[in-house]
Amino acid sequence: MTGPQRRSQLLDIGRGLFAEKGFEGTSVEEIAATAGVSKPVVYEHFGGKDGLYAAVVETETQKLLEAMTAALTLPNPPRQVLEIAAMTLLDYIESDTDGFRILVRDSPITKADGGFASLMSDVAGHVEYILGEQFAARGFDPQMAPLYAQMLVGMIALTGQFWLDHRKPEKAEVAAHVVNLAWNGLTALETQPRLRARRKAPRATDGETSHG
Repeated sequence: MTGPQRRSQLLDIGRGLFAEKGFEGTSVEEIAATAGVSKPVVYEHFGGKDGLYAAVVETETQKLLEAMTAALTLPNPPRQVLEIAAMTLLDYIESDTDGFRILVRDSPITKADGGFASLMSDVAGHVEYILGEQFAARGFDPQMAPLYAQMLVGMIALTGQFWLDHRKPEKAEVAAHVVNLAWNGLTALETQPRLRARRKAPRATDGETSHG
C-alpha cells in the first residue's frame, strides 16, 4: 500500500471508530489493529490520535462546507436556495453519517469554538449575503441580515442533528417542513417587529421583602 493509500485507509478507519466510540473511547492501538499495521505507522502519518482526529474533522468540515457553499451560490430564486441548502445538509447526513456524527458529538453547534459551529458560521456568512440583498430590495433593514442568517442556519443545523438519530420522517419531508417554517415565516416578516406579550414581574418568594 502506498503512503497516500495508507493515509486514506487510516482516515477511513479513524472516522468509523471516532463516530462509534468518540475521541476518548478510541485508542491508537485499536486504530492500528483495525488497519493491520503497527502503532508507529499511525504516528508516522498523523503524529498520533490527536493528529488523526484533527485530519478527520478537517476532511469532513471541508466536504460539508463545499457542498453547502455550492448549494447557496447557485443562481436560483431564494426559496429554491433554501430548499437546496436543507436537502444538501440532509444528503450529507445520510451519505456521511459517521462524519456528521463526529462533527456534532465533539464539536456541537452550541460550542462557540467547535468545528461544527465554525462551519455553520461560514455557511451563515453566505446566507447573510443572500438575505442582505433581499432585505434591501424589500425595504427591510439589511443590518439585521446577519442575525436572520444565524437563525436560519441554526434551524437547519439543529433539525439535521435531530434527524441524525431519528431518521423520520423521510428526508424530503423533513426538508419541506424546514422550508415551510422558514419561508412562510419570512414572507410575512414585519419590518419593525415588536414583542406583544407583556411579561409579569416575578413574585417575591417567602422571606423576601418588596420595596417601593
